[in-house]
Amino acid sequence: MGFFHGSVNCFDNCAVNDLDIFTQRRSVRAYLPTPVPDALLSQIMATARLAPSGANLQPGVFVAVRGAVRQQLSHDLVQAWREGRQETEDYDYFPKPMPMTLRRRQVAAAQALYGALGVARDDRAGRDAQFERNFRFFDAPVALIVAMPHDFGAGGYMDLGMTLYGLMLAAQAKGLSTCAIGAMASYPSLIRQHVGLDAETKVVCGMALGYADPDAPVNQTQTMRCALDEYFKVIG
Repeated sequence: MGFFHGSVNCFDNCAVNDLDIFTQRRSVRAYLPTPVPDALLSQIMATARLAPSGANLQPGVFVAVRGAVRQQLSHDLVQAWREGRQETEDYDYFPKPMPMTLRRRQVAAAQALYGALGVARDDRAGRDAQFERNFRFFDAPVALIVAMPHDFGAGGYMDLGMTLYGLMLAAQAKGLSTCAIGAMASYPSLIRQHVGLDAETKVVCGMALGYADPDAPVNQTQTMRCALDEYFKVIG
């Protein structure tokens, strides 16, 4: 199982004259079966790695899982989740306790997702069926595991986050869509076992990548961003 490497510095005709790739990007949870060529995937990964990082350490690695490895991984993840098995996650994602201001955003995002699907709040089976799709990478043609070797602190995760966003935008620029999959962080030991990562490497998230299914209701999900004055101030 190898990692992607490359020396691509920019896409062909990569000049961007507007902000379309930013405003059009969204988390896509239904994909066409159209395969993504390896050369295109490598180009996207190499472009994502142009993201800045402290001391140019470039933290984080990406593992593409395919074929029988992917099938078995997804099967075992689904089984673990259905059986209610729990693992200690490699890092804390959400604040504990969750402040009410953030809880309201979390609830609004869930309402947008399940509203697009027509799944009622009390439809536990419908909600579980949709959540389970996380562990199948939403059936995207490309399934990635994002991991963090070495003992990085919070700064390394910040740098990796910039690379993840770079990956999303690089894919968007080529007509592809993505969805980060935080649910993968719930089963780090199981994932390490399947993809050959050592015990010290932390599992950060998954990533689905491919061509969006334009007719899928789930892809009509619209989430809102908070107002500018909630997070931006000018002083002096």
